[in-house]
Amino acid sequence: MPTGSLKPPWRCTRTNPVSALPTAPARETTGHLLLRAWCVFILVLALGGVGLVNAVGPTAAGVVTVASAVVSAVLWIVVRPPVAVRRLPWLAFAYIAWAGASIGWSAWPAASVLTWLLLAVTSFQGLFIGAVLSWRDVVRAIASAAKWVVGLSLLFEIAVSLLVRGPLLPGFVVPVERVDPVAYWSGDNLLDGGRIQGVFGNAHLLAAVMLVAIIVFAVRLAAGAPRRALLVGWIAVAAFLFVRAGSATAFIAAGFVALVLATVLVMRTARRPGERTRWYVLYAAIGLGGAAAVWFGRDALFGMLGREADLTGLEGIWADVIARADQHPLIGWGFSTPWIASEPLIDGWIIHHGQTVVQAHSMWLDVFLQLGGVGVALLTLVYLAYLWRSWFFAVDRPRWDLRADRPYSPLALLPTLIGALLVVIGITESGPLLLWGWMFVVLFGGKIKQSPLVGVGPSEQSLSIERGELLRTSS
Repeated sequence: MPTGSLKPPWRCTRTNPVSALPTAPARETTGHLLLRAWCVFILVLALGGVGLVNAVGPTAAGVVTVASAVVSAVLWIVVRPPVAVRRLPWLAFAYIAWAGASIGWSAWPAASVLTWLLLAVTSFQGLFIGAVLSWRDVVRAIASAAKWVVGLSLLFEIAVSLLVRGPLLPGFVVPVERVDPVAYWSGDNLLDGGRIQGVFGNAHLLAAVMLVAIIVFAVRLAAGAPRRALLVGWIAVAAFLFVRAGSATAFIAAGFVALVLATVLVMRTARRPGERTRWYVLYAAIGLGGAAAVWFGRDALFGMLGREADLTGLEGIWADVIARADQHPLIGWGFSTPWIASEPLIDGWIIHHGQTVVQAHSMWLDVFLQLGGVGVALLTLVYLAYLWRSWFFAVDRPRWDLRADRPYSPLALLPTLIGALLVVIGITESGPLLLWGWMFVVLFGGKIKQSPLVGVGPSEQSLSIERGELLRTSS
């Protein structure tokens, strides 16, 4: 064979690739980023809604709330997220339906209609966020909203201290004469060591939301979120505001949340079913013992915290509420959460520090007054279902086949820790019945039923949810 017919090796046209060509990583679409940003805005309204009312008044805040619900409804129609109807939070819907039915016999029908619309909007927004976002995005959105509320509360208190240099009333009004501090939006206490109230105008609400922020930031940190140093900084700022709020109930709630967290982490170490029983008994004893110690030692405890042993006069408010609720013990006086101070039966009924009280300072007594024993039974079922599902969502190892060694997700801790917070706060506040308290019950309760495993299931893995693409239904 002539040598000229041989092809030199460097001119060989045949290739044998050893790996696929590199491709750019998948990126979130602009549509999905905007969708998550909208959910963050909704959560900011829920977490800091009281601050919005203080800033622009109830009418303007109501318009913003209704408009946001309309936008969310349009987005739901456009995105069409996968939803299993039989896995919706039907017990919560039953409570909402009973509250709506009470308009028929309400002693304050106008207030019932107005506040029931707020309840319905809050519930819908919770369902919307859970439907259009995955678990990771839900936690991420709550953390982003919490940063806004934490930052705004700190900046607000700094601005009042440096610019106003005195108390501030709602609507950015500087009082010309001294009024009761309860009426202040901010008492200008940031630099003098007193209790601060943030954008909420209420130290208890500030402390509760700061505890929510600490919980969600810590969960994000445990889940390996980026920019960890910034997250630690946000935790420090939220903790500072939490301490400066000086809420005795929030301090107790923080201790209970820590106990629940410790219990969950211990339960996750169990290797055999019988091991959990011992821990349940131990932690139940600790919990009941701690509750008894707080109640019987409340004189010393609240004295150390600078509070009265009767929870700053709450026992008197509770007695008045129970006395009126006993007149209609089965169906109540009609839904109104919160109470509307202009209603004749509310205006001047219970006076505290010269102001008409607009809540029972206990979500259970509030429901008993408004919706009677039927309402209390429905709310009890709602919370039992929520706490049951969120507990096992946290302690059970992710499993959908024979494999039993998958790692736990820190994200699964959030619903049960928020539930623990709501239970304690609900003893002395009615906040869990509206805004972020009720929204989280509907959001997490519905999300756990729709997606009981983080990252698994149609609503978790669908590209139309993760990447913001529109769903295309099959014919």
